[in-house]
Parts: sequence; C-alpha cells; structure tokens
Amino acid sequence: MSDTSSRAGRWIAAILAMAGLALVFYQLVVDNTPKGEVRKIDGYQPWTAETLAAADTLPVQDGGRIKPLSTYAGFTMLGLHGARSMKIEDSTGREHRIKPSAWLLDILFRPQFAIHQPTFRIDNSAVLEAIGVKPRGKRDRYSYADIEPGRDKLGELTAAYGRIEAKQRDPLQTQVLDLATNLRTYESLLGWFTFARAGVILRGSGENGNPDKRADVSALMTVAPDIRKQVEQARGDRAAVPDNLQDLLQQVIDVSNFAKTGLHILPPPDPADTLWRSAGDAIMDVMTGKAGDPQIHIDDIKALETTARAISTGEQEFLKAFTALRDRIAQRAADRGENRGVALEAAYYRMNWFLYGLAFFLIGTLAAMAMWTFGGNTAGRVFSWTTWAATLAGLAFCVTAITKRCIIMQRPPVGNLYDTIIFIGSTVVMLALIVEWLTRRRFALGIAPMLGTGLIILARRFELGDATDHMNPLVAVLDSNFWLTTHVITITLGYSAGLLSAFMSAGFVLLCGLGLDGGDRDLRRALTRAVYGMLCVTLFLSLVGTVLGGIWANYSWGRFWGWDPKENGALLIVLWTLSILHARLGGYLREWGIHLASIFTAIVVTFSWWHVNFLGVGLHNYGFTAGKNTIWTFYACMAAVLVAGFIAMVVERERKRERLDVPVA
Repeated sequence: MSDTSSRAGRWIAAILAMAGLALVFYQLVVDNTPKGEVRKIDGYQPWTAETLAAADTLPVQDGGRIKPLSTYAGFTMLGLHGARSMKIEDSTGREHRIKPSAWLLDILFRPQFAIHQPTFRIDNSAVLEAIGVKPRGKRDRYSYADIEPGRDKLGELTAAYGRIEAKQRDPLQTQVLDLATNLRTYESLLGWFTFARAGVILRGSGENGNPDKRADVSALMTVAPDIRKQVEQARGDRAAVPDNLQDLLQQVIDVSNFAKTGLHILPPPDPADTLWRSAGDAIMDVMTGKAGDPQIHIDDIKALETTARAISTGEQEFLKAFTALRDRIAQRAADRGENRGVALEAAYYRMNWFLYGLAFFLIGTLAAMAMWTFGGNTAGRVFSWTTWAATLAGLAFCVTAITKRCIIMQRPPVGNLYDTIIFIGSTVVMLALIVEWLTRRRFALGIAPMLGTGLIILARRFELGDATDHMNPLVAVLDSNFWLTTHVITITLGYSAGLLSAFMSAGFVLLCGLGLDGGDRDLRRALTRAVYGMLCVTLFLSLVGTVLGGIWANYSWGRFWGWDPKENGALLIVLWTLSILHARLGGYLREWGIHLASIFTAIVVTFSWWHVNFLGVGLHNYGFTAGKNTIWTFYACMAAVLVAGFIAMVVERERKRERLDVPVA
C-alpha cells in the first residue's frame, strides 16, 4: 500500500476521532446544560475565603458516616441543581460563582438571598405548567421564589401521584414527585435555623400595649424540668394545661420539627451512641427529659443561636461565632474518634483530582491523534512523547485520587459502581501503557488516553445522574476488606483487561479498514499477539475472581453458586474468553476472527459489569440503575464496529483472492 494512501487514512482517522470527540462534548456540555440568563440578586455579597474554609471542615453525620460539610453541601447541590456551582450577578452586574459550601451557607444563614438563587434544575417545563408556574423555556434552572407560588398545587399532585405504583407512573408524574422531594430537602435546610432566628413568643407577656416578649429556645430548655412538672401536675389534677403553656409547647414542637432533618451536626454526649443529633433532636431530647446530659445540648443550641444571629452584625463576627461552633463540634468528634478524615476529605473535593486527570487525558488524546497523523517522522516522535507525558500525568492524578479515597473510606478502592468506573479507568490506562512498553508500536499508547477520557467522563456523568455520596458505608454483605481486596479487585481487573483487549481490536479494525497499517505485517502480528495476551489475562483474572466470589458467597450466604445474574455474568466472561482462546489454538479463529471475537468481549464485560444491575433480581443487585441509555448506546457502537470489521475483513479477503487470480505474464 502506498505511503500516500496510508497518509490519507491517518487523516481520515484523525478527522473521525475529532468528530467523535466533538460529539461527546456537545452532548455533555451543550445538550446537558440548561439554558437561561445569569440571575441578578440585589445586595448579594460573596462569603470570604476564611468563612468558606471554616465551613468546609465542619463535621456532619450523613449517610451513616462523618464527613465535612463541604461534601454534604456538594452532593445536596448536585442533586438539586445538577452541578456543583452556579453563577449569579449582584446589583452592580458583577458575576459571582457560588460553590457548594457558599450555597449552603446562604440557605442556612442568608435565606433572603438563597430563595432567589437558581437552585432547582427543571429538565421538562411541563412540570412547572402542571403546578401553575410559567416556565421560561423547555429546560432551565429556577429559584425557590419562582416555584413557591405553585407549592400548594405541587402538594396536591404529590398526594395523587404518590398513590400510583412507581412502575405505572408516566415520566411527568415521576418528575413532579422528584421536584416535590427536592423542594422538601431544600425547605428542611431553609428553615433549619428558624429556632435560632425567631425564638419563641411568650404569650401574654406584653405590658401596657407592648408586643409579647420573645425567649431563646436555649433559655427555655434550661427550665424544661419546671415545664414538665407543670404539665404533669395539670394532668394529675385532670385539669387542662394552661393556654399560654400549651401555646409555648406547640411553638417548641414547631421549631424543633423545622430543625429535625437535614443537618445532623451535634455529636451525642454518650460515647456508645453512634447517632448524631440535629438541633431539633437536641431540643426535644431536653424538653422531654430524654437527654442524659441536658447541659451539653443546651450549650449546643446556645452556640447555634449565637452563630445564626451573628450574621446580622457582619461577616467578621459571624466568622468568629461559626469558627467557635466548628471547633466545639470538631473537638467532640475527635474525642469520639470520628474526626479522622474530615480535613482530608474536604481537601480531596476541593482539589477535584479527576477533573485534572481528565484534562491531561484529553491532552494525551489530542497528542495521540497528531502522533498517528504524522507517523514516524520527527513531529510524530514529539507527539509520541507528549502522549506519554500527558497520559502518565492523568494516570498520576487518578491514582492519587483513588489512594486518598481509600484512606478516607478505610477500605479497598472498589465497593460500588462509581468506584469500579474510576478504578477501571485507571487500571485500563495502566495496562495499556504496559502493553505499549512491551510492544513499542505506539498503538496501545494512543488508546490509553482515549480510554481514560471516556471512562472519566462516564464517571462524572454517573455521579451527576446518581447524585449520591459514593464514600458512604457499604451494605453489610460487602463490608469486608479482605474480600473487597481479593475477589472484587480481581474481578474488576478482569473487566479492565477485557475492555482493553476489545478496544485494541476495535483499533485494529480502524487500522486495517482505513489502510493505516501501510502493509506492515509485523504491526498487525504485534497487535494480534497483544490482544491474545490480554484475553489470556482477562480469562485468568475472571476465573480466579469468580472462584474467590464463590468462596465469599459460601461464607456469607451458605452457598458457593446460586445462578445469580452477577454470577452468571462473571461466568459468561470466563466461558467467552475460554472459547476464543480454544478456537484460536484450534485454528478456527485467525487474525480477523480473534479481533472480531475480542470486540464482542466488550459487550460481555459490560453486561456483567453494569447491565445485570438493571435486572432488579439477585443477591448481587445493590440498586445501581443509572446509565441505561448509556449502556444501549455502547452496545450499538460496539455492534457497529463489529459490522465495520466484518465488512473490512470481507473486502480484504476479496482483494487477496483477486490478486491470487491475476495470471502471471
């Protein structure tokens, strides 16, 4: 094949790759970004860096573990807003980017600003029309003040749609219920400090026409024994509780209910008690006499009241009060041994390691395209080293992030579906670089950053769709560091090897279909050997991982094998790769055959890795349901590559047959 046709093929491949990359970014950045103008909020002042730093490291209990407030704010904002930042303008037109901690501080302490921020992502304007709110477009973000006029109608629809079984609801009904859930979450935070801002009214305390006096809830808690005594005495005398006392108790119940959900930031006095308290819990524990040490709760509520009221005197005073509150809670958490990873986790999310890794993988992808386009000349060698450097840098960021997550979680790196994506994304790049180091053909090198880019984007999309903290404790059956280290890591490495073999074979199809090999038989043989070796690795890891999984199942469930969908998926990988290797040894699969079979391995691996979770059955189903559309799109793409490969194989064989039929002169 001429050098001219080979060069043309390289340019075609580069153009196709650039088009695919542009399509990915269009779908991620443009299509998934709601439209709308930046909101203007009069009088808005951004929080200082010192205040945000103090807020970031406030310990809270959520999802069964202790985490920094920044993590709680980040995933709450992600669930409501669909992103971890928003833009607003102040009255002067100056633009501000609000991140999770600032967003949550506004909700808790500056609700007059928070209710006008575009917090709620609405992807279907019909939801707003259903509750009587005029939408601005099909997809946009709305503030609480925008949605609040439709609050009553939303409540009516929620009551009606809630009686319909989940499987019977149409998309609009589901989205209405989702909006109601999001609104309740937001309102629980918006009203959390009501007890501190308003206190309670002492009915009948006004004299000479003056308004009734107010009392702090913390002050009322100090006389809780006397209040209980009065109530018990009235009941003992079978008399009605005095109206003013009844009204006072009702106010206490109301403000405690506002602060009962959302934030659980108060460590319990009893070291044996693992459940942290919200402000509402602390108030009711004291008022009902359940608190073992009421003074601690009274002091906690007093500190919360001081912090909430300090905002009216300026941010510097607020910072002093908030820092004192943070230090008080952090010290008690440390005394309980529960403050170990809070600062590390806050720094982890502040750094955004995977975003940097993605940036370097993208640079590596662009460099790889240029490397293949320019071939073996000086420019090609420069881009080859650039690809190496960018890919290694991206891998370093990902490995560092996974290591930090292990330290924070105190467990091995893989425990849920999000963990598998970032782990496979890192290990598949590592395996590709090892293959490149062994082959030195610059083929696996180019695939490495592309796979890293695709899998990190997938992880970010999954995190956005799931909006769940993936460092939360595992379900009981998975909570075993030994088996997570042996079975889960082994089987996940098998997924990595299987995907790498499939994508190297997909590259082989592109290489030969566009004539990029330039007639280099050594290159084709090297790629085939690399794919064959990676299939052997896939078989070994999948087989060992499956056996280890059976031992774990026997230990946990009392049976080695139960034909569970996840078990069947692992068995499918073993049987499929075993069939490929036997067919290769028997001569049934040759060069093209092994590559086409390897491409199908990606479908088998993806089914075992993700798709079995959609079936909703089996002991291995842990509720992972996000990403159905992505799965079917991936299946379609791999099927298209298979068809293209089959066509390229037929064309190549036909050309060979024609050359053999040409008579010799």
